[in-house]
Amino acid sequence: MSGEDAPAQQQNAVDQKQETKPAEEPKTETESAPAAAAEAAAAPAAAAADKVPEEEAFTYRALVLTGYGGYDKVKLQVKKGKPVLKAGEVQVRVKACGLNFADLMARQGLYDRLPSPPVTPGMECSGVVEAVGEEVTDRKVGDKVMVLNRSGLWQEVAVVPASHTFLIPDGMSFEEAAALPVNYITAYMMLFDFGNLRPNQSVLIHIAAGGVGTAATQLCKTVKDVTVYGTASASKHEAISQAGVTHPIDYRTKDYVEEVRKISPKGLDIILDPLGGSDTHKAYNLLKPMGKLITYGAANMLAGQKKNLIAVAKNWYHQFSIHTLSLIQGNKSVCGFHLGYLDGEMELVSQAMNTILDLYKQGKIKPRIDSTWHLEQVGDAMRKMQERNNIGKVILTTEPMPEEEKKEETKKEDKKEDKKKEDKKKEDKKKDDAKKEEKKDDKKKEEPKKEEKKEEEKKEEPKKEEK
Repeated sequence: MSGEDAPAQQQNAVDQKQETKPAEEPKTETESAPAAAAEAAAAPAAAAADKVPEEEAFTYRALVLTGYGGYDKVKLQVKKGKPVLKAGEVQVRVKACGLNFADLMARQGLYDRLPSPPVTPGMECSGVVEAVGEEVTDRKVGDKVMVLNRSGLWQEVAVVPASHTFLIPDGMSFEEAAALPVNYITAYMMLFDFGNLRPNQSVLIHIAAGGVGTAATQLCKTVKDVTVYGTASASKHEAISQAGVTHPIDYRTKDYVEEVRKISPKGLDIILDPLGGSDTHKAYNLLKPMGKLITYGAANMLAGQKKNLIAVAKNWYHQFSIHTLSLIQGNKSVCGFHLGYLDGEMELVSQAMNTILDLYKQGKIKPRIDSTWHLEQVGDAMRKMQERNNIGKVILTTEPMPEEEKKEETKKEDKKEDKKKEDKKKEDKKKDDAKKEEKKDDKKKEEPKKEEKKEEEKKEEPKKEEK
């Protein structure tokens, strides 16, 4: 309808109204406008009313580091509010999370890549994409992905840059996917980017039964005739031998330097050092000419639940340093690797991950899962790893703990509390007994003094009488 036709039609309507009265009067423009406006205003208001409660009702569980210290500093909390997606980000419903040595160090305040508490730790996870932000073209809702991030992944919902996600291959479980990013990228980049691993070379892998150790062993076996030396406690030797370690060494009862020299007097081609301190000196001296030392951690600083200042000081005191002239004369190289500082180099990281995923598809590598724990059991999971009782990767699952297991967990916690109280009572009793013994000793010491005093008084009596 054009604007010119409107007046004529309005006049015809008036004439028709005068001749015959309709059954129902139509609403005039002025009458209908407020109603329409009210309806139009009510619609967004109703939508907003529906939307706000939905966002407020959105909750998810998260592990939060509340402060530095023991295992109890990581607590399970409920977060409220739907995360906001920025351009280039995706929202992932997390299924499984990986536990790493860096997480243990972060709990003690020894890992500088984790923001200050309160903060959610976690550098790797796997899950399903449930929302995508603007400018995301290579991910869609429903994609199964593994995630690598600086922190914030130990929770049921995580928002991360899409570039930090990798599609999970067919046949790979969420647990395996959560075990892959940190350990395998670290091992791959050290061995091949820094180490230039080639056939017929020799490699020393410390903590060979751990996550990085297992990954490095498997990657070494993808190259022909590589000899692998691996340190681990005797109880793990069978497992690491089956994984591909040629010469297992019990670091608790033997000097691994002497054991390596017995087999390879000239030394080794590549040494992966996660220990730090004096072990880095030993590693450098174990290198052959043209050998490479790649240091990537300071596990020697972890001694007990809380930060051990003596262990930290000892590690720094024995910190490895070398003059460039010594490197030249020794024909050796020293490299430092820290995946946490490569978060701005995702192109490099992605290249390594793509190669790793190809090796997985070929059946040449496969993450080994040591154990899976519920979020409620994070303390036990950390304890197992810190005490080095794991063979392979320790995984956290976001799957809710069954009620029966919760009850069992509560009973365990109660027993732990009872034991703490009992230990405290024993400690207090020891202190009381020690105080009593001290008093007895003091009394015994006082007795001879009293006797001496009496004797002196007796001697003084005759003198007084003579006077």
